[in-house]
Amino acid sequence: MKQLNRNTVKVQTYTEKVIQFGEGNFLRAFADWIIWKMNQTTDFNASVVAIQPRKGGKIKNLTVQDCLYHVNLQGLDDGKTVDNIDLVDVISRGIDPYEDLDTFLKLAEQPEMRFIISNTTEAGIAFDSSCKFTDKPAVSFPGKLVQLLYHRFEFFKGDVNKGFIILPCELIFHNGEHLKECINQYIEHWNLGSDFKLWFDKSCKVYSTLVDRIVPGYPKDNAEKIIQHIGFDDKQLVVGEVYHLWVIEAPESLSDEFPADKAGLNVHFVASEAPYHERKVTLLNGPHTVLSPVGYLSGLNTVRECCEDSLIGRFIDKVMYDELLPTLNLPQDELTKFADDVKNRFKNPFVKHFVTSIMLNSFPKFKTRDLPGLKIYLERKGELPKCIVLGLAAICTYYKGGKRGNDEITPNDAPEIISLLKNLWAIGSCAEVSKGVLGADFIWDEDLNKISGLTAMLTEFLEKIQKDGMRSAVEMVL
Repeated sequence: MKQLNRNTVKVQTYTEKVIQFGEGNFLRAFADWIIWKMNQTTDFNASVVAIQPRKGGKIKNLTVQDCLYHVNLQGLDDGKTVDNIDLVDVISRGIDPYEDLDTFLKLAEQPEMRFIISNTTEAGIAFDSSCKFTDKPAVSFPGKLVQLLYHRFEFFKGDVNKGFIILPCELIFHNGEHLKECINQYIEHWNLGSDFKLWFDKSCKVYSTLVDRIVPGYPKDNAEKIIQHIGFDDKQLVVGEVYHLWVIEAPESLSDEFPADKAGLNVHFVASEAPYHERKVTLLNGPHTVLSPVGYLSGLNTVRECCEDSLIGRFIDKVMYDELLPTLNLPQDELTKFADDVKNRFKNPFVKHFVTSIMLNSFPKFKTRDLPGLKIYLERKGELPKCIVLGLAAICTYYKGGKRGNDEITPNDAPEIISLLKNLWAIGSCAEVSKGVLGADFIWDEDLNKISGLTAMLTEFLEKIQKDGMRSAVEMVL
């Protein structure tokens, strides 16, 4: 089996125009694939430099293959089966700023650099006052970004034509506004001066975006079959669904520089991403976030298995159609059609989306994807949405750790969240776990114990799961 690198396969060389914070499966199968498509069908001619956003990331695994990898898109398109495998060659190199800060900062000196893309999860766009400008590098993503922007400002002596177009892909409503706010906080916190702030405001555009594509990642179950087919030992192979959507809240003129729509892609430049965001995050990501721990603790491994399970399938329907859908303000028939389409995507027979891959940073995800619906449901119905609360109880239980059969349960979240749950479960009381989780304002920015009935219901569900198991708890709420 041949190794995959730029010596064993002939690929195109493009101009480095994009700096990308994130090296994970989603960006590689979504944004980088879109850039690859633009290179194939337009004169975009762009390559990407991938930046490892966190210490201990996986950028070295990508650079071993000279940043080459295959994307396998599977599903139905207009009723026809699609099973395409494409070699994506747009990432020119990867940089770990924790090991090579100078190379990272020198990207700012390249005049052709124009775009910055990020996907650092919902927890990534946050201001951390402990970060210093002299850190090598700043721990937070916005901190690293400001270090890069300031280097560009200084190197090009404040040239207003050397700004960046910044497209965050984190699933936060108005992610562009949140990122811009963090950037301005760092400019002030680090006393970087009014000239730099004016350059940033005038030269750089930070646009809010919404992204949508289900990307399960590396196909553990049939990787060998795909590798035999392509003839390369591709350890960065990534599988995704055919469907994709990128909504960018920006003038249509942006397409002159970023011609995704001209490449026949489902990319839209719109006046407001709000209706797209609310619908997608609520009816796709909201169910994802709660079905994953519920399904996993019920003995299931993939989203499709969860949907097809007689019990967990009913739980998903309850969450989607009865608890989350009524919290949205769009026409009922439109929402129902979208929810039906989402269910069909969940059941895609060609894609195995492991629920454990969805459970990264579950608490920040619940905060942005499910908590708003919980509050609106309570306001409109006068009672709590039981299945959503059970989903939170399942997250808390998953973060307890331990084993599911022979499988080790290893939650992955911010260290302070992991530490909090470990300490709370050490107390042994479900009531203390419930009160402590809901009262963690560093997670929620508020005390959720103040939501009427929530502490008692979460405690009840935690006790039921510990005593009788997850499936019995689901049966109880249904």
